[in-house]
Amino acid sequence: MEFKKRHVPLKGVLDELTVTYNIPAFIETDPIQFPRRFTNLKDIEISALLTSVITWGKRNLILRDAERMHQMMGDSPYNYIMNREWEVLKDSGKNIHRTFFERDMWNICRGLYHYYLENETLESLFLTDGILSGLDKLSGLMNTRHISSPQTKSPCKRSNLMLRWLVRNDGIVDMGVWKNISPAQLIIPLDVHVARISRLVWDDLPKTERLSTALIITNHLSKLCPEDPCKYDFALFGFGEEQRRTMSGKIIL
Repeated sequence: MEFKKRHVPLKGVLDELTVTYNIPAFIETDPIQFPRRFTNLKDIEISALLTSVITWGKRNLILRDAERMHQMMGDSPYNYIMNREWEVLKDSGKNIHRTFFERDMWNICRGLYHYYLENETLESLFLTDGILSGLDKLSGLMNTRHISSPQTKSPCKRSNLMLRWLVRNDGIVDMGVWKNISPAQLIIPLDVHVARISRLVWDDLPKTERLSTALIITNHLSKLCPEDPCKYDFALFGFGEEQRRTMSGKIIL
């Protein structure tokens, strides 16, 4: 399927691709499988945050390293945080995933610990001033370069992926455990696949993957589905990934 050679409306193409890729089988090879293991809200959002932080690189390595990280936390990420079991990671130079080390996990866990002493859910970060403000608050709270702030013009791909998991709920892949944020507010998680395919579709995108790029793509998608623009992440990501896998034999996020 090629976007530019199909004589059908763009919405029809993206809807078709979304149906193709947004399926239960997607979960088996996607990092969302980790937060989906839990039923307690705090366990889910902690797992979603920490898993999303390492969603870059080869997918098989992401899944391997996310599994190892969850083995460290045991049956309840929330109990792991509040019992301060993460304190042993403070001075560790041991690698978890690529440039993400145990000391980086310590920073995030410390931020989560102090946050949950006074708050019930991470959703609260996003309720007062919107998504961009919430992303900035999240970055400041965790005090690690692995959780970007939109103030740096970063597209905040990993944090926006976490939000998609936690906010959207179509009963298929995304969990939708946060009930006070509308999917209409979400920003597309901008990875290389989404960016590459989007540039085949729209000619007004910046040449680099930055916040403005993500916002422009999201705006285009909002015109096709105002209530849930990020459902098309499955179409853009899935199609882009399949094309790359066909060309290289490797799956890259």
